[in-house]
Amino acid sequence: MEYIQRGSREYKHTNWALFAAGFITFANLYITQPLLPEFSKEFNISPAFASLSLSVTTFALAISLVIVSSLSEAWGRKRLMTISIFASSILTLALAFSPTFEVLLGLRIVQGITFAGLPAIAMAYLGEEMHPKDLGVAMGLYISGNSVGGLAGRVMMGTLTDLYSWQIGMIVIGVLSLMISAYFVVALPSSNHFVARELQFKNLWKSLVSHLKDPAMLNLYGIGFFLMASFVMLYNYIGFKLLAPPYSLSTTIVGWIFIVYLVGTVSSTWFGKLANEYGRRNILLIGTVLMLTGALITLNVSLILKIVGIVVFTFGFFGSHSIASGWVSHRAKHDKAQASSLYLFFYYFGSSVGGTAGGFFWSHFGWIGVIGLITFFLLLAIVLIRLLSLKRKNVIA
Repeated sequence: MEYIQRGSREYKHTNWALFAAGFITFANLYITQPLLPEFSKEFNISPAFASLSLSVTTFALAISLVIVSSLSEAWGRKRLMTISIFASSILTLALAFSPTFEVLLGLRIVQGITFAGLPAIAMAYLGEEMHPKDLGVAMGLYISGNSVGGLAGRVMMGTLTDLYSWQIGMIVIGVLSLMISAYFVVALPSSNHFVARELQFKNLWKSLVSHLKDPAMLNLYGIGFFLMASFVMLYNYIGFKLLAPPYSLSTTIVGWIFIVYLVGTVSSTWFGKLANEYGRRNILLIGTVLMLTGALITLNVSLILKIVGIVVFTFGFFGSHSIASGWVSHRAKHDKAQASSLYLFFYYFGSSVGGTAGGFFWSHFGWIGVIGLITFFLLLAIVLIRLLSLKRKNVIA
């Protein structure tokens, strides 16, 4: 059976379907991020405690990824992705009716589990169905859907919260997500290269261990951890910085600052093309250095320069993530879903660690403390990228 190739009808439908699924998954995943200052005021809690509305979700997602991606080896890719996006959409509607912050956290934990049905499986689906020469671009387009979804969820939530309430925002995004989920079911082609296997947890464990024994894979997993920890940390606490004097911006305006996510749709696709021409290591290093540069620029008191720094940081992040995640899928010669799920486990575990740790640094040291921790994490990521360069016999460039 032939692979899906650029220019075919199936290529178009596949990319649009996974773009749409990534859109609603990440719109709902990060739906509480612009609400952290709102939660702090409404529920009378600290910024670090408010950040748990995102951290517990990404932690539950990280833990669930390995199990759910393994279920897909037996039950099929499309079926589990469909269950995932419908369940996540319904839970967003339920969040609107949370009577306490503790109930909201409970629902977000369950939602984190349901989110797990898309990311690793979508990457495995692309790795199986796309022609290898088109995989980089297709992976970039899928991650573009993630960035646009993250943007739309934040902007819509910030605006609707200012105009009405955060509960109305949850309802609107939940209904929209259900509509897009229906489109996904119709548009995504069935798998042609997937072969169902009996679910055996003993074999699953062997598969996971084999990936973890690969030094290059371990480096890529560590890179994903530090990139995501830095990214979530910056976006979690920039809202607190901009809502306070001397900026005193409104929730709507702070929400619209997330429009810079659009640069992620450019960099994730563009970096995929550059990697094919100049090598994954080189482009991944450039993307990480761009993140570090952008983070340091935000230390300037000028609002314009802060936004410029966020743009540079975001551009580097999405490009780097598309390279690292695509590299994992390309390198894995067996059990691609497990390899991708391990990458995403470290990636989202980094989100939980960075999101909560950043709250303590914000409370004790302010914005300079947040950027200091981000700088430390990104320097560690650069070290791991350099180690990839040194271990050429273990790495496919």
